[in-house]
Amino acid sequence: MREFSTNPPTLDGNNVAFKRQEIRDYFHKTFDLFEKIFEVLKDDEVFYQKSEPTRHPMIFYFGHTATFFINKLILMKIIQERINPHFESIFAIGVDEMAWDDISNGSYQWPKVSEVRAYRAKVKVLVDNLITHMPLTLPITQDSGMWIVLMGIEHERIHVETSLVLHRQMTLEFVKEVAEFHICQEVGEAPKNELISIPTCQVKLGKEKSHNLYGWDNEYGNYEEIVQEFQASKYLVSNSEFMEFVASGGYENLDFWDDEGKKFLEIRKAKHPAFWILEDGKYRYRTLTSHIHMPQNWPVDVNALEAEAFCRYKSQKEGMIYSLPSEAEYAALTRHVEIDKLEIIEEKDANLNLSYFSSCSIDKFMFKEFGDVVGNVWQWSRTPIFGFDGFEIHEAYDDFSTPTFDNKHALIKGASWASSGNLIMKHARYAFRKHFYQNAGFRYVISRAVENENKSHFKDAEVLKICQEDYTNTFKKECVQIALKFANKKTKALDFGCATGRSSFELAKEFEKVEGIDFSARFIQVGVSLKEHGELSCGNTLIDLKKLGYDTIKERVTFYQGDANNLKPNFNSYDLVMATNTKERLYEPKQFLQDVYNRINKEGILVLILPKEMEVLGALDEHFELMHEESKESSKLRIFKKSMTR
Repeated sequence: MREFSTNPPTLDGNNVAFKRQEIRDYFHKTFDLFEKIFEVLKDDEVFYQKSEPTRHPMIFYFGHTATFFINKLILMKIIQERINPHFESIFAIGVDEMAWDDISNGSYQWPKVSEVRAYRAKVKVLVDNLITHMPLTLPITQDSGMWIVLMGIEHERIHVETSLVLHRQMTLEFVKEVAEFHICQEVGEAPKNELISIPTCQVKLGKEKSHNLYGWDNEYGNYEEIVQEFQASKYLVSNSEFMEFVASGGYENLDFWDDEGKKFLEIRKAKHPAFWILEDGKYRYRTLTSHIHMPQNWPVDVNALEAEAFCRYKSQKEGMIYSLPSEAEYAALTRHVEIDKLEIIEEKDANLNLSYFSSCSIDKFMFKEFGDVVGNVWQWSRTPIFGFDGFEIHEAYDDFSTPTFDNKHALIKGASWASSGNLIMKHARYAFRKHFYQNAGFRYVISRAVENENKSHFKDAEVLKICQEDYTNTFKKECVQIALKFANKKTKALDFGCATGRSSFELAKEFEKVEGIDFSARFIQVGVSLKEHGELSCGNTLIDLKKLGYDTIKERVTFYQGDANNLKPNFNSYDLVMATNTKERLYEPKQFLQDVYNRINKEGILVLILPKEMEVLGALDEHFELMHEESKESSKLRIFKKSMTR
């Protein structure tokens, strides 16, 4: 598959014209590869199937990566006009099983596949034109327009892999063979695993912003750790080695599973790995598009909960304490085999970058005495993802990482056969919920280290500041109380710019249903956490819903991530719409004010809390009657009643 998979362009160079062409080639190969993998789906009807209940139908992902380009280019004011606002709304959000992702079947009227293909073609032309003509100086930095283009390309590379996982979870009746997608044919007995010692060393993680390859925000910064001597398995755990755990009743013995693992077993009714198929009393193996005889020497594909359960089983069996490696221990392993200074491993040396469209034998690619230090399948770690010292968000994608700094997303290391682009770079850091399936397996270690849980709690200073302001200052509460006096009906309310959720909870005291929407998941995760736990430590302030009088009505509130300038069509029929915190994110205020009219019921109320210097556009007067106006602190509160003059 070399025609699709190529190493990403560097950010530096001496020739702008050459760099444009390099990025242009990379973009087209990425865009074409993404569309190619959807040829696995048997016909267009399959695009509307779900292979995984916690995910959207495939049509969402087919449209998602293209709309990502447009939404980010609009946000950063690189382009001014959308291609299809409807598509750029419904395909925008919902890929990581967050509480604010809307994946219910009834939420959308999905378009025809042919319409999405036509849309993707338009996006391809637009991005190609930008690459060719937009201003460019070298090196490319994070404030460059070309950085946003590269962000879109690398985002699509991520979805190449995650879409392949979803396609692999489709039942065989919905997929077909694609001639170019050859799987490895080397199947045999697995080599016996053993432990090898890694000496004590100091590792340094993170990179500088001057690095010459694109990176996501969580890669930048600094982290150092002295890793004490530990032992690591020579090979990844094979299907053969994991079979011992399954045959010994590992999925039935709850002693091997923690609380999250037990919940996984209860929901999934799992008795074996997801890509094992039990047929006539024998296990077969699911590749991308077929069932084959069990490849005993390939690595097992499991989620983190299954990997952890295996380690507990092995610990009990052998009287030693096995665990998954930490992120730092994985770095020590790469240092031990002397690949820690290589930015990218070539596919001739590892099973990655779509060398095959499957795993291969765990001893095919050796790094000194260790197999698959990089490539074949991702390796689960025991480290929850966190931000390094010096971590900073990028304004174009401010919630790429921070919503995962929640102690629930475990880092995966090393890349897989389906990884390419940023995914195979030395500094890559990706994390998933422990019950997620990826092209991921594991190796085990015996380690004396104790994971420092404190490092996994990233403190977002901006979110902490807003949280403290929302819940200690009565401003929003008072604004809501004034607005409620003008609301005739109190069935359903929408809280735009809900931030950390104070105004949404306050509205729920009188409304039967409240939908809080904010542009950034960084903020709404505070409200989600409060709903789940009832209280939250916000810096030196403890937010307690019970003391605030919200504990009995919190279930009336649902939080969503969304763009006020391009809201999904299912947000409608409101008796009250409240819009706050909109100065920075309301990049098309006229469009917003015109659109919100259609989302408000007859006699409904629109509440605007804007900075004093931000005037309401005259177009609003055509559709709404001003009912109330006053100044509150540095803001101006205005309440309008929907008129029927339109």
